[in-house]
Amino acid sequence: MIHTATKCARAAAATVRGGAIPVRSSLVRYATPLRLIHGEISVPNANNVAIQMVNYALSHARSQRSDESYAQGMLVLEQCLGNQASDDQVSQDSKATVLLAMSDLLYESANSSEAIERLKQVMSLTLSSLSIRVVAVEALVGLLIQSGQDDASLNVADEFLELVKERGHENLQGVAATAKTIKGLTELVKGSIESAESLFQGLENHEICKGSNIALSYGEFLHATGNFEMAKEMYQKAIQGVTETKESMSSCNMNLKAVSLAATFALGQLESHIGNFGDAEETLTSALTSAEAHYGHSHPKVGVILTGVALMYRNKAKQERSSSIMIQEGLFRRALELMKAPPLDDTEGIINVETQEVMALARGGYAELLLIQVNRRSEGEKMKSWAESAWRNRRISLSEALTLSEPLGKVGIIDARTTRVL
Repeated sequence: MIHTATKCARAAAATVRGGAIPVRSSLVRYATPLRLIHGEISVPNANNVAIQMVNYALSHARSQRSDESYAQGMLVLEQCLGNQASDDQVSQDSKATVLLAMSDLLYESANSSEAIERLKQVMSLTLSSLSIRVVAVEALVGLLIQSGQDDASLNVADEFLELVKERGHENLQGVAATAKTIKGLTELVKGSIESAESLFQGLENHEICKGSNIALSYGEFLHATGNFEMAKEMYQKAIQGVTETKESMSSCNMNLKAVSLAATFALGQLESHIGNFGDAEETLTSALTSAEAHYGHSHPKVGVILTGVALMYRNKAKQERSSSIMIQEGLFRRALELMKAPPLDDTEGIINVETQEVMALARGGYAELLLIQVNRRSEGEKMKSWAESAWRNRRISLSEALTLSEPLGKVGIIDARTTRVL
Protein backbone atom coordinates (compact mmCIF):
# COMPACT_ATOMS: atom_id res chain seq x y z
CA MET A 1 0.00 0.00 0.00
CA ILE A 2 2.90 2.35 0.80
CA HIS A 3 4.24 1.86 -2.72
CA THR A 4 0.82 2.68 -4.18
CA ALA A 5 0.48 5.74 -1.95
CA THR A 6 3.89 6.98 -3.02
CA LYS A 7 2.80 6.68 -6.63
CA CYS A 8 -0.28 8.77 -5.79
CA ALA A 9 1.88 11.48 -4.27
CA ARG A 10 4.04 11.53 -7.40
CA ALA A 11 0.94 11.61 -9.56
CA ALA A 12 -0.34 14.62 -7.62
CA ALA A 13 2.94 16.42 -8.14
CA ALA A 14 2.88 15.55 -11.83
CA THR A 15 -0.67 16.84 -12.11
CA VAL A 16 0.42 20.15 -10.65
CA ARG A 17 3.52 20.42 -12.86
CA GLY A 18 1.57 19.44 -15.94
CA GLY A 19 -1.04 22.08 -15.33
CA ALA A 20 -3.91 19.59 -15.46
CA ILE A 21 -5.86 21.92 -13.18
CA PRO A 22 -5.54 25.38 -14.73
CA VAL A 23 -5.46 28.38 -12.41
CA ARG A 24 -5.03 31.96 -13.54
CA SER A 25 -2.61 33.08 -10.87
CA SER A 26 -0.30 31.65 -8.26
CA LEU A 27 -2.31 33.14 -5.39
CA VAL A 28 -5.98 32.98 -4.59
CA ARG A 29 -7.09 36.41 -3.46
CA TYR A 30 -9.84 37.05 -0.92
CA ALA A 31 -11.83 39.07 -3.44
CA THR A 32 -11.97 36.14 -5.85
CA PRO A 33 -11.84 32.99 -3.73
CA LEU A 34 -11.21 29.63 -5.34
CA ARG A 35 -13.37 26.82 -4.10
CA LEU A 36 -11.71 23.46 -3.71
CA ILE A 37 -12.98 21.22 -6.49
CA HIS A 38 -13.73 18.30 -4.19
CA GLY A 39 -14.06 20.11 -0.88
CA GLU A 40 -15.95 23.02 0.55
CA ILE A 41 -13.22 25.49 1.39
CA SER A 42 -12.86 28.86 -0.28
CA VAL A 43 -9.29 29.93 0.42
CA PRO A 44 -8.51 33.64 0.82
CA ASN A 45 -4.75 33.30 0.21
CA ALA A 46 -3.07 30.02 -0.58
CA ASN A 47 -0.32 28.66 -2.74
CA ASN A 48 -1.64 27.38 -6.06
CA VAL A 49 0.38 24.16 -5.86
CA ALA A 50 -0.99 23.40 -2.39
CA ILE A 51 -4.57 23.89 -3.57
CA GLN A 52 -4.10 21.56 -6.52
CA MET A 53 -2.49 18.86 -4.38
CA VAL A 54 -5.30 19.16 -1.84
CA ASN A 55 -7.87 18.78 -4.61
CA TYR A 56 -6.07 15.72 -5.92
CA ALA A 57 -5.79 14.11 -2.47
CA LEU A 58 -9.45 14.69 -1.60
CA SER A 59 -10.62 13.47 -4.99
CA HIS A 60 -8.53 10.30 -4.81
CA ALA A 61 -9.52 9.48 -1.22
CA ARG A 62 -13.23 9.93 -1.92
CA SER A 63 -13.19 8.13 -5.25
CA GLN A 64 -13.25 4.77 -3.45
CA ARG A 65 -13.85 5.74 0.19
CA SER A 66 -11.71 2.80 1.29
CA ASP A 67 -9.07 2.61 4.01
CA GLU A 68 -6.43 2.40 1.31
CA SER A 69 -7.65 5.38 -0.71
CA TYR A 70 -7.88 7.52 2.42
CA ALA A 71 -4.37 6.50 3.46
CA GLN A 72 -3.09 7.40 0.01
CA GLY A 73 -4.85 10.76 0.14
CA MET A 74 -3.31 11.46 3.54
CA LEU A 75 0.16 10.65 2.22
CA VAL A 76 -0.25 13.20 -0.56
CA LEU A 77 -1.36 15.80 1.98
CA GLU A 78 1.54 15.01 4.31
CA GLN A 79 3.97 15.52 1.44
CA CYS A 80 2.24 18.78 0.57
CA LEU A 81 2.35 19.94 4.20
CA GLY A 82 6.06 19.25 4.38
CA ASN A 83 6.62 21.52 1.40
CA GLN A 84 5.02 24.56 3.04
CA ALA A 85 7.01 27.27 4.77
CA SER A 86 5.49 29.07 7.74
CA ASP A 87 6.90 32.58 7.74
CA ASP A 88 4.16 34.62 6.07
CA GLN A 89 0.39 34.69 5.62
CA VAL A 90 0.34 32.98 2.23
CA SER A 91 2.47 30.12 3.54
CA GLN A 92 0.37 29.75 6.66
CA ASP A 93 -2.88 29.89 4.68
CA SER A 94 -1.50 27.15 2.44
CA LYS A 95 -0.51 25.09 5.45
CA ALA A 96 -3.91 25.67 7.07
CA THR A 97 -5.66 24.59 3.87
CA VAL A 98 -3.74 21.31 3.87
CA LEU A 99 -4.46 20.74 7.57
CA LEU A 100 -8.18 21.36 7.03
CA ALA A 101 -8.18 18.80 4.22
CA MET A 102 -6.38 16.35 6.51
CA SER A 103 -8.97 16.88 9.22
CA ASP A 104 -11.73 16.20 6.68
CA LEU A 105 -10.21 12.89 5.59
CA LEU A 106 -9.52 11.83 9.17
CA TYR A 107 -13.08 12.67 10.18
CA GLU A 108 -14.48 10.76 7.22
CA SER A 109 -12.28 7.82 8.25
CA ALA A 110 -13.90 7.85 11.72
CA ASN A 111 -10.75 9.21 13.35
CA SER A 112 -12.16 12.27 15.10
CA SER A 113 -9.36 12.49 17.67
CA GLU A 114 -6.69 12.94 14.98
CA ALA A 115 -8.94 15.34 13.07
CA ILE A 116 -9.19 17.43 16.24
CA GLU A 117 -5.40 17.58 16.49
CA ARG A 118 -5.08 18.85 12.90
CA LEU A 119 -7.67 21.54 13.58
CA LYS A 120 -5.73 22.61 16.67
CA GLN A 121 -2.67 22.95 14.46
CA VAL A 122 -4.60 25.34 12.22
CA MET A 123 -5.43 27.43 15.28
CA SER A 124 -1.74 27.68 16.13
CA LEU A 125 -0.99 29.37 12.79
CA THR A 126 -1.29 32.92 14.06
CA LEU A 127 -0.50 34.53 10.69
CA SER A 128 -3.20 32.62 8.82
CA SER A 129 -6.31 34.41 7.55
CA LEU A 130 -9.11 34.99 10.01
CA SER A 131 -11.60 33.33 7.66
CA ILE A 132 -9.63 30.07 7.71
CA ARG A 133 -9.37 30.16 11.49
CA VAL A 134 -13.15 30.63 11.69
CA VAL A 135 -13.56 27.40 9.72
CA ALA A 136 -11.13 25.59 12.01
CA VAL A 137 -12.83 26.84 15.19
CA GLU A 138 -16.29 25.89 13.95
CA ALA A 139 -15.14 22.39 12.97
CA LEU A 140 -13.09 21.96 16.14
CA VAL A 141 -16.04 22.87 18.36
CA GLY A 142 -18.28 20.57 16.31
CA LEU A 143 -15.96 17.60 16.76
CA LEU A 144 -15.37 18.31 20.46
CA ILE A 145 -19.13 18.36 21.05
CA GLN A 146 -19.54 15.13 19.09
CA SER A 147 -16.76 13.56 21.16
CA GLY A 148 -18.46 14.54 24.41
CA GLN A 149 -15.79 17.11 25.32
CA ASP A 150 -18.30 19.80 26.23
CA ASP A 151 -16.06 21.82 28.54
CA ALA A 152 -13.27 21.85 25.97
CA SER A 153 -15.68 22.96 23.25
CA LEU A 154 -16.92 25.80 25.45
CA ASN A 155 -13.35 26.91 26.17
CA VAL A 156 -12.46 27.00 22.47
CA ALA A 157 -15.63 28.95 21.66
CA ASP A 158 -14.98 31.37 24.55
CA GLU A 159 -11.41 32.03 23.49
CA PHE A 160 -12.36 32.66 19.89
CA LEU A 161 -15.19 35.03 20.78
CA GLU A 162 -12.81 36.98 23.01
CA LEU A 163 -10.23 37.06 20.21
CA VAL A 164 -12.83 38.52 17.84
CA LYS A 165 -13.68 41.21 20.39
CA GLU A 166 -10.07 42.03 21.29
CA ARG A 167 -8.95 42.46 17.71
CA GLY A 168 -11.90 44.58 16.70
CA HIS A 169 -13.35 41.97 14.36
CA GLU A 170 -16.84 42.67 15.69
CA ASN A 171 -17.17 45.08 12.78
CA LEU A 172 -16.89 42.07 10.47
CA GLN A 173 -20.48 41.00 10.95
CA GLY A 174 -20.06 37.55 9.42
CA VAL A 175 -17.15 36.71 11.71
CA ALA A 176 -18.89 38.10 14.80
CA ALA A 177 -22.12 36.23 14.01
CA THR A 178 -20.26 32.98 13.47
CA ALA A 179 -18.29 33.38 16.70
CA LYS A 180 -21.48 34.03 18.66
CA THR A 181 -23.25 31.08 17.04
CA ILE A 182 -20.39 28.72 17.83
CA LYS A 183 -20.52 29.81 21.47
CA GLY A 184 -24.33 29.64 21.44
CA LEU A 185 -24.25 26.02 20.28
CA THR A 186 -21.88 25.04 23.08
CA GLU A 187 -24.18 26.71 25.62
CA LEU A 188 -27.20 24.91 24.15
CA VAL A 189 -25.40 21.57 24.42
CA LYS A 190 -24.71 22.30 28.08
CA GLY A 191 -28.35 23.25 28.65
CA SER A 192 -27.63 26.92 29.38
CA ILE A 193 -30.67 28.35 27.60
CA GLU A 194 -30.33 31.92 28.90
CA SER A 195 -26.68 32.17 27.87
CA ALA A 196 -27.50 30.72 24.46
CA GLU A 197 -30.36 33.17 23.99
CA SER A 198 -28.11 36.19 24.55
CA LEU A 199 -25.80 34.93 21.80
CA PHE A 200 -28.43 33.97 19.23
CA GLN A 201 -30.58 37.07 19.70
CA GLY A 202 -30.92 39.17 16.55
CA LEU A 203 -29.41 36.62 14.16
CA GLU A 204 -32.69 35.98 12.33
CA ASN A 205 -32.20 39.09 10.20
CA HIS A 206 -28.51 38.52 9.53
CA GLU A 207 -27.60 37.98 5.88
CA ILE A 208 -25.04 35.29 6.72
CA CYS A 209 -27.78 33.34 8.49
CA LYS A 210 -28.98 31.97 5.17
CA GLY A 211 -27.65 28.54 4.29
CA SER A 212 -25.17 28.18 7.10
CA ASN A 213 -24.54 26.64 10.48
CA ILE A 214 -25.81 29.92 11.90
CA ALA A 215 -29.33 29.34 10.56
CA LEU A 216 -29.29 25.71 11.66
CA SER A 217 -27.96 26.27 15.18
CA TYR A 218 -30.30 29.21 15.73
CA GLY A 219 -33.18 27.10 14.44
CA GLU A 220 -32.33 24.36 16.93
CA PHE A 221 -32.30 26.91 19.75
CA LEU A 222 -35.73 28.20 18.70
CA HIS A 223 -36.98 24.61 18.38
CA ALA A 224 -35.72 23.73 21.85
CA THR A 225 -37.38 26.80 23.37
CA GLY A 226 -40.75 26.25 21.71
CA ASN A 227 -40.68 28.85 18.93
CA PHE A 228 -41.60 26.30 16.30
CA GLU A 229 -42.73 28.70 13.59
CA MET A 230 -39.48 30.65 13.54
CA ALA A 231 -37.45 27.45 13.97
CA LYS A 232 -39.07 26.05 10.84
CA GLU A 233 -38.19 29.24 8.98
CA MET A 234 -34.54 28.95 10.05
CA TYR A 235 -34.34 25.30 9.00
CA GLN A 236 -35.79 26.14 5.61
CA LYS A 237 -33.29 28.99 5.25
CA ALA A 238 -30.45 26.62 5.98
CA ILE A 239 -31.67 24.04 3.46
CA GLN A 240 -32.35 26.59 0.73
CA GLY A 241 -29.10 28.41 1.35
CA VAL A 242 -27.02 25.26 0.98
CA THR A 243 -28.64 24.64 -2.39
CA GLU A 244 -27.83 28.17 -3.54
CA THR A 245 -24.34 28.40 -2.04
CA LYS A 246 -21.52 28.44 -4.56
CA GLU A 247 -18.67 29.32 -2.22
CA SER A 248 -18.26 28.00 1.27
CA MET A 249 -15.73 27.67 4.02
CA SER A 250 -16.60 24.68 6.18
CA SER A 251 -15.07 21.45 7.37
CA CYS A 252 -15.68 18.07 9.05
CA ASN A 253 -19.10 17.68 10.70
CA MET A 254 -19.94 21.34 10.05
CA ASN A 255 -19.57 21.26 6.25
CA LEU A 256 -22.30 22.00 3.71
CA LYS A 257 -23.48 18.41 3.36
CA ALA A 258 -23.68 18.09 7.13
CA VAL A 259 -25.69 21.33 7.38
CA SER A 260 -28.11 20.25 4.66
CA LEU A 261 -28.66 16.83 6.21
CA ALA A 262 -28.98 18.15 9.76
CA ALA A 263 -31.38 20.94 8.77
CA THR A 264 -33.60 18.50 6.86
CA PHE A 265 -33.51 16.05 9.77
CA ALA A 266 -34.30 18.78 12.31
CA LEU A 267 -37.20 20.00 10.18
CA GLY A 268 -38.58 16.47 10.05
CA GLN A 269 -38.34 16.20 13.82
CA LEU A 270 -40.11 19.54 14.22
CA GLU A 271 -42.98 18.42 11.98
CA SER A 272 -43.27 15.29 14.10
CA HIS A 273 -43.28 17.30 17.33
CA ILE A 274 -46.17 19.50 16.15
CA GLY A 275 -48.15 16.56 14.76
CA ASN A 276 -47.67 17.05 11.01
CA PHE A 277 -46.81 13.41 10.47
CA GLY A 278 -47.27 13.35 6.71
CA ASP A 279 -44.72 16.14 6.26
CA ALA A 280 -42.53 14.62 8.96
CA GLU A 281 -42.38 11.24 7.23
CA GLU A 282 -41.57 12.80 3.87
CA THR A 283 -38.85 15.06 5.30
CA LEU A 284 -37.26 12.37 7.46
CA THR A 285 -37.25 9.97 4.52
CA SER A 286 -35.39 12.61 2.52
CA ALA A 287 -32.85 12.95 5.34
CA LEU A 288 -32.41 9.18 5.53
CA THR A 289 -31.89 8.91 1.77
CA SER A 290 -29.27 11.68 1.90
CA ALA A 291 -27.45 10.07 4.82
CA GLU A 292 -27.32 6.68 3.10
CA ALA A 293 -26.13 8.22 -0.16
CA HIS A 294 -23.38 10.27 1.48
CA TYR A 295 -22.18 8.02 4.31
CA GLY A 296 -23.21 4.56 3.13
CA HIS A 297 -26.00 2.31 4.38
CA SER A 298 -24.06 0.94 7.36
CA HIS A 299 -22.72 4.21 8.81
CA PRO A 300 -23.58 5.15 12.44
CA LYS A 301 -24.97 8.46 11.15
CA VAL A 302 -27.68 6.47 9.36
CA GLY A 303 -28.52 4.90 12.72
CA VAL A 304 -28.94 8.39 14.17
CA ILE A 305 -31.41 9.32 11.43
CA LEU A 306 -33.29 6.03 11.85
CA THR A 307 -33.73 6.86 15.54
CA GLY A 308 -35.53 10.05 14.54
CA VAL A 309 -37.72 8.11 12.11
CA ALA A 310 -38.61 5.56 14.80
CA LEU A 311 -39.50 8.33 17.25
CA MET A 312 -41.73 9.94 14.63
CA TYR A 313 -43.69 6.69 14.25
CA ARG A 314 -43.85 6.47 18.04
CA ASN A 315 -45.29 9.99 18.32
CA LYS A 316 -47.74 9.27 15.52
CA ALA A 317 -48.98 6.06 17.12
CA LYS A 318 -49.53 7.79 20.46
CA GLN A 319 -51.35 10.77 19.00
CA GLU A 320 -53.51 8.72 16.65
CA ARG A 321 -53.99 5.94 19.23
CA SER A 322 -52.77 3.42 16.70
CA SER A 323 -50.12 0.73 16.81
CA SER A 324 -46.88 0.49 14.88
CA ILE A 325 -44.93 -1.70 17.29
CA MET A 326 -43.32 -3.86 14.61
CA ILE A 327 -42.26 -0.86 12.53
CA GLN A 328 -40.83 0.95 15.55
CA GLU A 329 -39.02 -2.11 16.84
CA GLY A 330 -37.46 -2.79 13.46
CA LEU A 331 -36.24 0.80 13.19
CA PHE A 332 -34.89 0.93 16.75
CA ARG A 333 -33.11 -2.41 16.34
CA ARG A 334 -31.47 -1.35 13.09
CA ALA A 335 -30.51 2.05 14.50
CA LEU A 336 -28.86 0.49 17.55
CA GLU A 337 -27.08 -2.04 15.37
CA LEU A 338 -25.63 0.71 13.17
CA MET A 339 -24.60 2.78 16.20
CA LYS A 340 -22.91 -0.36 17.58
CA ALA A 341 -24.75 -0.39 20.89
CA PRO A 342 -23.15 -2.83 23.36
CA PRO A 343 -25.19 -5.84 24.57
CA LEU A 344 -27.39 -5.09 27.59
CA ASP A 345 -25.69 -7.80 29.64
CA ASP A 346 -22.21 -6.48 28.87
CA THR A 347 -21.68 -4.20 31.88
CA GLU A 348 -18.12 -3.44 30.82
CA GLY A 349 -18.96 -2.82 27.18
CA ILE A 350 -17.45 0.28 25.63
CA ILE A 351 -20.08 2.81 24.58
CA ASN A 352 -19.37 4.94 21.55
CA VAL A 353 -19.38 8.38 23.17
CA GLU A 354 -20.12 10.05 19.84
CA THR A 355 -23.57 8.43 19.63
CA GLN A 356 -24.21 7.76 23.32
CA GLU A 357 -27.11 10.18 23.77
CA VAL A 358 -28.91 9.07 20.62
CA MET A 359 -28.26 5.45 21.58
CA ALA A 360 -29.86 6.12 24.97
CA LEU A 361 -32.83 7.77 23.27
CA ALA A 362 -33.25 4.79 20.93
CA ARG A 363 -33.02 2.28 23.76
CA GLY A 364 -35.39 4.36 25.87
CA GLY A 365 -38.00 4.31 23.11
CA TYR A 366 -37.38 0.63 22.42
CA ALA A 367 -37.74 -0.17 26.14
CA GLU A 368 -41.22 1.33 26.21
CA LEU A 369 -42.26 -1.01 23.40
CA LEU A 370 -40.99 -4.01 25.35
CA LEU A 371 -42.53 -2.96 28.67
CA ILE A 372 -46.06 -3.17 27.28
CA GLN A 373 -45.45 -6.80 26.25
CA VAL A 374 -45.77 -9.09 29.28
CA ASN A 375 -43.38 -11.74 27.98
CA ARG A 376 -40.67 -9.14 27.24
CA ARG A 377 -41.01 -6.92 30.28
CA SER A 378 -37.77 -8.13 31.87
CA GLU A 379 -35.78 -7.19 28.78
CA GLY A 380 -37.59 -3.86 28.72
CA GLU A 381 -36.59 -3.10 32.30
CA LYS A 382 -32.95 -3.83 31.51
CA MET A 383 -33.07 -1.65 28.43
CA LYS A 384 -34.75 1.21 30.30
CA SER A 385 -32.14 1.04 33.05
CA TRP A 386 -29.32 1.09 30.49
CA ALA A 387 -30.83 4.07 28.68
CA GLU A 388 -31.29 6.08 31.88
CA SER A 389 -27.71 5.45 33.01
CA ALA A 390 -26.31 6.41 29.58
CA TRP A 391 -28.38 9.60 29.27
CA ARG A 392 -26.30 12.73 29.91
CA ASN A 393 -28.36 15.64 28.60
CA ARG A 394 -28.50 18.53 31.06
CA ARG A 395 -31.50 20.39 29.65
CA ILE A 396 -34.05 17.65 29.28
CA SER A 397 -34.58 14.27 30.93
CA LEU A 398 -34.86 11.05 28.95
CA SER A 399 -38.49 10.78 29.96
CA GLU A 400 -39.20 14.32 28.72
CA ALA A 401 -37.38 13.65 25.45
CA LEU A 402 -39.59 10.61 24.87
CA THR A 403 -42.88 12.25 25.89
CA LEU A 404 -44.75 14.91 23.94
CA SER A 405 -46.96 16.63 26.49
CA GLU A 406 -50.16 18.59 25.88
CA PRO A 407 -49.63 21.50 25.56
CA LEU A 408 -46.27 20.82 23.98
CA GLY A 409 -43.49 21.36 26.51
CA LYS A 410 -39.84 20.43 26.32
CA VAL A 411 -38.71 18.57 23.22
CA GLY A 412 -35.39 16.97 22.42
CA ILE A 413 -33.77 17.65 19.05
CA ILE A 414 -31.19 15.29 17.63
CA ASP A 415 -28.46 17.34 15.97
CA ALA A 416 -27.23 15.21 13.06
CA ARG A 417 -23.98 17.19 12.81
CA THR A 418 -22.74 16.39 16.30
CA THR A 419 -25.02 13.38 16.99
CA ARG A 420 -26.06 15.02 20.26
CA VAL A 421 -29.52 15.64 21.70
CA LEU A 422 -30.16 19.34 22.25
